[in-house]
Amino acid sequence: MSTATTTDTQSPAPHAADSHDLIRVHGARENNLKDVSIEIPKRRLTVFTGVSGSGKSSLVFSTIAAESQRLINETYSAFVQGFMPTLARPEVDVLEGLTTAIIVDQQRMGSDPRSTVGTATDANAMLRILFSRLGKPHIGSPQAFSFNVASISGAGAVTTERSGRTVKERRSFSITGGMCPRCEGRGSVSDIDLTQLYDDSKSLTEGAFTIPGWKSDSFWTVRVYAESGFVDPNKPIRKYTKREMQDFLYKEPTKVKIEGVNLTYEGLIPKIQKSFLSKDREAMQPHIRAFVDRAVTFTTCPECDGTRLTEAARSSKIAGISIADACAMQISDLAEWVGGLSEPSVAPLLGALRHTLDSFVEIGLGYLSLDRPSGTLSGGEAQRTKMIRHLGSSLTDVTYVFDEPTIGLHPHDIQRMNNLLLRLRDKGNTVLVVEHKPETIVIADHVVDLGPGAGTSGGTVCFEGSVEGLRASGTVTGHHFDDRAALKATVREPSGKLEIRGAKANNLRDVDVDVPLGVLVAITGVAGSGKSSLVHGSIPAGEGVVAVDQAPIRGSRRSNPATYTGLLEPIRKAFAKANGVKPALFSANSEGACPTCNGAGVVYTDLGMMAGVATTCEECEGKRYQASVLEYHLGGRDISEVLAMSVLEAEEFFGTEAARTPAAHAILSRLADVGLGYLSLGQPLTTLSGGERQRLKLATHMAEKGGVYVLDEPTTGLHLADVEQLLGLLDRLVDSGKSVIVIEHHQAVMAHADWIIDLGPGAGHDGGRVVFQGTPADLVAARSTLTGEHLAAYVGA
Repeated sequence: MSTATTTDTQSPAPHAADSHDLIRVHGARENNLKDVSIEIPKRRLTVFTGVSGSGKSSLVFSTIAAESQRLINETYSAFVQGFMPTLARPEVDVLEGLTTAIIVDQQRMGSDPRSTVGTATDANAMLRILFSRLGKPHIGSPQAFSFNVASISGAGAVTTERSGRTVKERRSFSITGGMCPRCEGRGSVSDIDLTQLYDDSKSLTEGAFTIPGWKSDSFWTVRVYAESGFVDPNKPIRKYTKREMQDFLYKEPTKVKIEGVNLTYEGLIPKIQKSFLSKDREAMQPHIRAFVDRAVTFTTCPECDGTRLTEAARSSKIAGISIADACAMQISDLAEWVGGLSEPSVAPLLGALRHTLDSFVEIGLGYLSLDRPSGTLSGGEAQRTKMIRHLGSSLTDVTYVFDEPTIGLHPHDIQRMNNLLLRLRDKGNTVLVVEHKPETIVIADHVVDLGPGAGTSGGTVCFEGSVEGLRASGTVTGHHFDDRAALKATVREPSGKLEIRGAKANNLRDVDVDVPLGVLVAITGVAGSGKSSLVHGSIPAGEGVVAVDQAPIRGSRRSNPATYTGLLEPIRKAFAKANGVKPALFSANSEGACPTCNGAGVVYTDLGMMAGVATTCEECEGKRYQASVLEYHLGGRDISEVLAMSVLEAEEFFGTEAARTPAAHAILSRLADVGLGYLSLGQPLTTLSGGERQRLKLATHMAEKGGVYVLDEPTTGLHLADVEQLLGLLDRLVDSGKSVIVIEHHQAVMAHADWIIDLGPGAGHDGGRVVFQGTPADLVAARSTLTGEHLAAYVGA
């Protein structure tokens, strides 16, 4: 065997390709960034820190990741680009050294009623193939096990031309699907309470309908019923004949003509099912959701028992387990069961399925089941579910972008997440992480700290370098990096107790616990231990209970803090009263809107497959209102100037004699209380960060009347400095006589609580029990649970 010999003893000159080891950003101005220029090392783990709203997401997601995706999209043909979302080039002078960006964000997964953990991760697709090959009795192809495919059959005559002759043949076809015919693959059936849809003592012309948004002059809703000719619009509904009632409630879609317009008439029940029940409940506006909750009851489908599958699909089994049983198993148990299967004919498939299921366990989601609806996952669970497809990827030299991957993780699970991030880096990838938790910041190779403040006070790079350098720097993050909330010397005495008895929701095991009232209670435990099941299942939101969950607030570019919090209403009325005109004039979405941009402030030009261009409206100069509306003043300011104010400025303005508006002042005080004093009232919701949205939602809920506040991880998206402010707010709530129950993983909140209820010891069927209840000091002293150990380490006990 010969080996090549080299005579050159000098080391070769570095190859030109090895010089591209930095991502260079020069002059980034997206959102609140102020000409930011930085260099990020490739194939390293870089963490971006800074207070909530300082510009971290603007730099990482809206600049670096967005430009990478835009450049990749441009490599496709014009035809394909026409089907893809169009992305505008970010506001930045130079971006060099970009690699393909894979974004793993906190966006909730699509909450279509038919979407489950299994369908979202391809685990279901592999299971269906497995059962179609090995299931006994054999019932058909993988489609026969899919609850998204209905069974269809048909037959008829087909005419074909052959050799100049017309030949008629009879053809038939059939598709065997796995969809339960009763619930159509949803697992639940709905029953509609007709008394919530209309008042049967009234006629249609008298306004019988009580459905939100159904106005008497609407072509598409009320008038199509009143003028269809199928029912008498002047007769009370309770006096309809049997035929009229059948047509009114159940008639098949039928074409009708009303005032020369072709419309489709269909029965009220199918219309309600299509317009309300086919949508995701969580995505509905609050008043629509309240109507659906009143009018519709969901019960488990009696035919498939909630499995979504036909009887045939449930009858085919492998080793005594059907596909419905497999999907209902806890994933850690399913991984064990699949590991015990041995069949050479499907060995590659079993290997791939094992890998996917093992990834679930490794990432800390082994307590889920594949039939869990994806819309019920928390933001942290959804993000980790998306990570699964990247764990075994053989791609390298890719930029992975994570948005607070430790959200929803117990301190015990954070180390596992850190290991996954380091594994992705060690494969030769660039990992960019937006993060607030010191436990994750500490593993970074490189740290970029943005700030110094939030909103217009942020958008600059305060520090760039190592973790040690950050600690020594005088930045807000550096100052708070080693902050530790101390255990309170004295805790408040409860004023009463809320008894929970025999709680069995999800994985809870007949839990009996007394929740003290009039104090700050923290519900703790590892992810999946049953915290949310205990609180939301046993303390239902309603009379006297204000629940603030993790669901993200939704809003278009027309929504802003003033519209979302209801602040615009008293402001419009104050302007109208001061000037003797209608309040509608002071709404940019109503009569006062600039006619050129329809109140958007910008004109959007659609350039087909190229990125659309938004230009400031020339007529209103971005103020959104007609010129005539801006002539009306309150306290010397017009409506556009008021919406341009920050919360703190507006709070002062509406407290002055000239513009005193107590209703507006109260809302602004709550916004300032949650630390959003810097936000401008007219800033579009689409530009707010995750932490800002969370606090905006909290401020809105604080207005609700209730004695018990239930908060689900309120520290989500909050910087260490913001957590201090939140603790102050929680203290003020308790001191004003409220009871506050917080589901939380953040040790600062645990240390600050008066009482802790710790669930566990593990997740899924290894959890569901109360393993400790008492004061934080007792938990630290006992160290009998995972939470106790981590809290003791945190406070330095």
